[in-house]
Amino acid sequence: MDKIAQNTLYLTTPASYVARDHLTLRVEVPVYPAGLPPEERTRDKAADWRRLSIPIHHLESICVFGASTLSPPALDLCWAHGVAVNYLSESGYLQARLTGVADTSVVLRRTQFRAADDPGKCAALARQIIAGKLQNSRNSLLRGARESESADHKARITAATDALARQIQALAAFETANLKSPMDALRGAEGMGSATYFGVFALLLKQQHEHFSFTTRTRRPPRDRINCLLSFLYALVRHDCIAALTSIGLDPFVGFLHAERPNRPALALDLMEEFRPWLADRLAVTLINRQQIGPGDFKRREGGAVEFTDAGRKRVIKAYQERKQEKLTHPLLDQAFRIAQLPFVQARVLARHLRGDMADYLPFVPK
Repeated sequence: MDKIAQNTLYLTTPASYVARDHLTLRVEVPVYPAGLPPEERTRDKAADWRRLSIPIHHLESICVFGASTLSPPALDLCWAHGVAVNYLSESGYLQARLTGVADTSVVLRRTQFRAADDPGKCAALARQIIAGKLQNSRNSLLRGARESESADHKARITAATDALARQIQALAAFETANLKSPMDALRGAEGMGSATYFGVFALLLKQQHEHFSFTTRTRRPPRDRINCLLSFLYALVRHDCIAALTSIGLDPFVGFLHAERPNRPALALDLMEEFRPWLADRLAVTLINRQQIGPGDFKRREGGAVEFTDAGRKRVIKAYQERKQEKLTHPLLDQAFRIAQLPFVQARVLARHLRGDMADYLPFVPK
């Protein structure tokens, strides 16, 4: 069944339909006969229907995976109540995002655009974003080393954490003002840190080694099950970051670290960097090590691309939503938040920095 959790409705079943009933959304989810191929799953092939009614004030956003439909009155209700409708491919690639007219202050967006046009401010923000990502990557590996039962694996992971510590120290001493192309140098430092981290990522896995082999990060399309899992989790985090930035009044497509390209939410990609290691990557490792996801949750297409089965995709979404219900203490605010709230908190921290209320942007590094 399509789930509502943390105020997000995920439509994962093909040919689902959402209609309006006053201030409520009526969701119809088809139940298909067992064994019906995905390409034949249309409304006329449904053996039964599952129905759900959702008051609009219970929702913040809707994620539509694949071919499902929202009626024009349902879309109008969503726009009127600030509920964004996100259309994603079955693998989680964001294809479109529909929202109502923004009612946030244009002053913040103008400040953001001016900062994005300032090379010095871009470099300063990018350095903080990268530092947060590398520190969280190192902390994740330190945890993996503590939990490792192999002396060889522990030694290799520890060597990677030492390398990341040196890279973080070098980043802190980075003098961007003296560089001809500071952003290229910073992106190079981020790439080096990622290579160090993913070079030992497979050592964090304790179970299902024969089914989940990992050598390098591959995307569009992912070439193995781990890359498929990581890409899908990153897509979920990216959606949450887009929602957070939009709610604060920032433009998710104008970033500082990631280059701007058509249909690329550069600022959302910037914000999610600090969330990747401890949220998405750790959840992927947990799902594999606890055998909550297995080889039967994936399928391989012609050409070598790996993607989820319908059941596998739903299982990952459920685990992700459960993870977001857990609480962490924010070191800057000294307050406990649900993980689901942290992208919104960090978006506000970024907005405060852009307005000049904070000298530096401080990424979230869990204790």
